[in-house]
Amino acid sequence: MSRVERKAMIAPGRPGLSVSRQCRLLSISRSSFYYAPRGESPENLALMRRIDELFLKYPFYGSRQMVRQLRREGVGAGRHRVRRLMRLMGLEAIYQAPRTSAPHPAHRIYPYLLRDLTVDRPDHVWCADITYIPVRRGFLYLVAIMDWATRHVLAWRLSNTMDTRFCSEALNEALAEFGRPEIFNTDQGSQFTSLDFTGVLKDVGITISMDGRGRCLDNIFIERLWRSLKYEAVYLHEMTDGFAAERVIGQWIEFYNTERPHSALDGRTPAEAYSAGKPVDMMDKADALPTSPQAQQQQRDDSISRVLAA
Repeated sequence: MSRVERKAMIAPGRPGLSVSRQCRLLSISRSSFYYAPRGESPENLALMRRIDELFLKYPFYGSRQMVRQLRREGVGAGRHRVRRLMRLMGLEAIYQAPRTSAPHPAHRIYPYLLRDLTVDRPDHVWCADITYIPVRRGFLYLVAIMDWATRHVLAWRLSNTMDTRFCSEALNEALAEFGRPEIFNTDQGSQFTSLDFTGVLKDVGITISMDGRGRCLDNIFIERLWRSLKYEAVYLHEMTDGFAAERVIGQWIEFYNTERPHSALDGRTPAEAYSAGKPVDMMDKADALPTSPQAQQQQRDDSISRVLAA
């Protein structure tokens, strides 16, 4: 479990358990719990937006090539700065890099199952990914869950931190609304390899697939979704805050699902293609998972109880 996830479990005002005690049990310093990180400077926010625009065009650019490209445009940014910002944005160039470390044993990496697989019906494969969304005084992270065959966006969430919680919330929403797929594909980001996320998938009998490291094209359809979203909505609006971003993104995703025809879908919209391929006697979705905020809070309380019991 990551430090961000453990920090989210701390609840001030918990009867009989002070914040200091919770921090010790979860191996988090008390000062880090109260620490509020400073936001990026306006100069860095502008640089991050330009890096994001360039990365959409050149997804094979690492930090070294990105610095060269920026300097050609008259932007004097050093490699250390660009590399830090790209990491903050979750951008990784497409290339095979040598494997220098093994994943944490608690975060299993699953094999990629979609190679040479024909996916031609709804709910055969779902996929998920996270992207960076710039706003006037900062940035947000957006996660989306998509049906692979029909490109239908099933659920999405915005967050100001790249933790597991908002990904799990989107997953729970999609399962509650649309049932469950046979296979769920993601990259190897810690949000998707976490036990909280993979546990939900395994509990409802979904087979897990993960892209090869540094190979975002293994999840090509959702990468194309990000490109369309940013060129058709995000970069055309001056989004002042998270509320504005949620409105703009929500309107565009509704348009994408219900009005925007796709040539790959014979001119149908994703919603039309998804509905047309669903069986009439769709399985009952109500038994999928506990999706309410109360159930999720209970899960966090149970986790702290297990720590106390240990």
